[in-house]
Amino acid sequence: MEVNGYTIEPGANLTGAILRGAILMDANLREANLERANLREANLIGANLREANLWGANLRGANLRGANLREANLRGANLMEANLLGANLREAILREASLSEANLMDADLRGADLVRADLVRADLRGADLVRADLTLASFRGADLTLANLEGANLKDANLADANVEFANLDGANLKDAIMPDGTFHD
Repeated sequence: MEVNGYTIEPGANLTGAILRGAILMDANLREANLERANLREANLIGANLREANLWGANLRGANLRGANLREANLRGANLMEANLLGANLREAILREASLSEANLMDADLRGADLVRADLVRADLRGADLVRADLTLASFRGADLTLANLEGANLKDANLADANVEFANLDGANLKDAIMPDGTFHD
């Protein structure tokens, strides 16, 4: 498949590709290199990006509903306002990624690396974050209603003004985390 002059296929080298607003529904980009690619507002519904390298990619406002991003590298990626409803991000690297105002409802983030991630005002209702590393992540104003954070590492995380109603925090590490009411957990 060709899009904007780029060949879309598993393992493709799309480093720095300009795919802003591209229609890539159900595209198979497994193990593709999309480092620093511009995928702003792209339609990636149901796309297979398993083990893809999206380091530093711009996915702002992209639609990744139901996409497979398992074990993908999204370190430092811009996912602000992205739609990740029901996406598979299991064991993905989202270290220092910007996910503010992103829709992560019902997303699978089990075992994901979200160290220093920006999740300000993100919608994480029903998200599965079992054993995720959320050290120093910011959840200010985020909605974590019914999220599963069992065994997650929330050390030094900022949950100020976050909604954690009915969230499962069993076995979560909350050492030095800022809680929704502004107090520190020790």
